[in-house]
Amino acid sequence: MNETGRPQDFPLSNPRADRVRDVAKLAGRPARLKRGQFLAEGPQAVREALKLHHERLAAGAPGIVTEVFASEACLDRFPEFEELAEGTNARLATDEVLAAMADTVNPQGIIAVCGFVDVALEEVLDAGPRLIAVLCQVRDPGNAGTVLRAADSAGADAVVLTSSSVDIYNPKAVRSTAGSLFHLPVVLGADPAELVAACKARGIGVLAADGYGPLNLDALQDENARRRLTGAGPESIYDLAAPTAWLFGNEAQGLSAAELELADHRVAVPVYGAAESLNLGTAATVCLYASARSQHLPADATA
Repeated sequence: MNETGRPQDFPLSNPRADRVRDVAKLAGRPARLKRGQFLAEGPQAVREALKLHHERLAAGAPGIVTEVFASEACLDRFPEFEELAEGTNARLATDEVLAAMADTVNPQGIIAVCGFVDVALEEVLDAGPRLIAVLCQVRDPGNAGTVLRAADSAGADAVVLTSSSVDIYNPKAVRSTAGSLFHLPVVLGADPAELVAACKARGIGVLAADGYGPLNLDALQDENARRRLTGAGPESIYDLAAPTAWLFGNEAQGLSAAELELADHRVAVPVYGAAESLNLGTAATVCLYASARSQHLPADATA
């Protein structure tokens, strides 16, 4: 740090320097897997990564951020990063260097090198989760990141990706999470059958989001609301307030027949207009919020 609190007097300026090339390699999966590291790009992602870094250190756990590279202009605009980056290898860098490191054409002035943050499935399930989003064979990094962000917004306890899904540490996926990757546990490489069996053993219901499902999500919510309002009548087909794991399928094919068979119910989000279907991110958001709303209503709510 210099007298102004900036990481150094002279920024890293050679875009062809070995360290710059070394960081840039993390845009590729082989380097990420070899090193157990990935890139967080932009103020929002880096801010949340650094917050998690300090939270872990305060709890006596290893931090996750090893290096931060930022431009003078970024630090002028977001002076909080000077304090947040303390304890990491923080360096000033020119826009040319940041562009050489980043996966984006126009980087946002700051990049952090982070260690992997995924956790084991047992850790998630042993914590007693009430809402889990499961991505089955989701291949698009933007879609995976969008669902993770939606799960975070809905207050989900975890996101699980099956072994055939995209690498969540792909730079586009990380950007699409808008920092949510650092907010909730993420499990990678899960086997769908083993996951569902473990959920059911712990009393967690499993719903499959399926555009052709026989159970209508709006009708299910109405049924749950009537039951809550009257406190009488037949049991709901499925109580949305119960601990639930939602299965979301591939962008093009949806859930496979084998994956659909694993679920307790197949649930369709109704389409009232002329659109053929909802995209993955929108459908996942609707489903997760249906559960979240039911789970967050007070016990004596009448609507």
